[in-house]
Amino acid sequence: MYLEKKEQIINKEYLKKGYVIKDVANTESFREINKIFHKIIKQKLKSKLNYEDILDNTHKLVNKNHLNEFRLYVIKKMNQNKKFKKLFYDICKPYVNSIVGNELVMQKNLNLSIQNPKDDSSLLDVHSDTWAGDSSYEVVVWFPLVDCFSTKSMYIMSKQDTKKYSKIIFKNKNKTNFNVYNLIKKKIKWLKVDKGKVLIFNQNLIHGNHINKEKNTRWSLNCRFKSIFTPYAEKSIGEFFEPITLRPATKDGMIYTLPKI
Repeated sequence: MYLEKKEQIINKEYLKKGYVIKDVANTESFREINKIFHKIIKQKLKSKLNYEDILDNTHKLVNKNHLNEFRLYVIKKMNQNKKFKKLFYDICKPYVNSIVGNELVMQKNLNLSIQNPKDDSSLLDVHSDTWAGDSSYEVVVWFPLVDCFSTKSMYIMSKQDTKKYSKIIFKNKNKTNFNVYNLIKKKIKWLKVDKGKVLIFNQNLIHGNHINKEKNTRWSLNCRFKSIFTPYAEKSIGEFFEPITLRPATKDGMIYTLPKI
């Protein structure tokens, strides 16, 4: 392989564990993302708390019944910001380029998860994204705005156990998420991802979250990337993904036609 040593190291780690957790690659973009969130949230909630305290204590500021409405408001505002997607790509660029490639498509609209303590309304069922129509060639970049650990974070299962337990889960697909979670809870790993870190993971692996048993609210962003030339599933280019790093040879090749005799 002709990859540089740094790329070989990160790729080996990703293939072995199914994920990597790294420092944000661009600290200025990281600060700018937080400034954007600070402005959106302060305008909406009009709270006198500082930014960090608002994130930690969202459960005290937003009624459970209005949480999804609030989340959708923030998602709309952040995706309306023309700089936001580029800032997000900047914080994970060298890792995504190494793992996925440098001619990329990126999810058109980034997603946001807000999970309050003891709230069972924001749970992500035990799943693999490919079960719901995602391409097996995608990766997910998961970016927390707060320190995430234990049940305030997300869990993931190894490749070996995913292969084994996928069959078991499908046999029990009519059972509740809690019952399925109980089947696998001894085989999953809860990931510790502090603020200022990014997680890039293999979404073919079984993963999800559970009830946040910690005392503070979780805020995390997620976005999918894939190589433009790898196979698509139900989420297509133009509809769900858009190109972000096409090279000149590719652009020329896409419009080239052989001369007719």
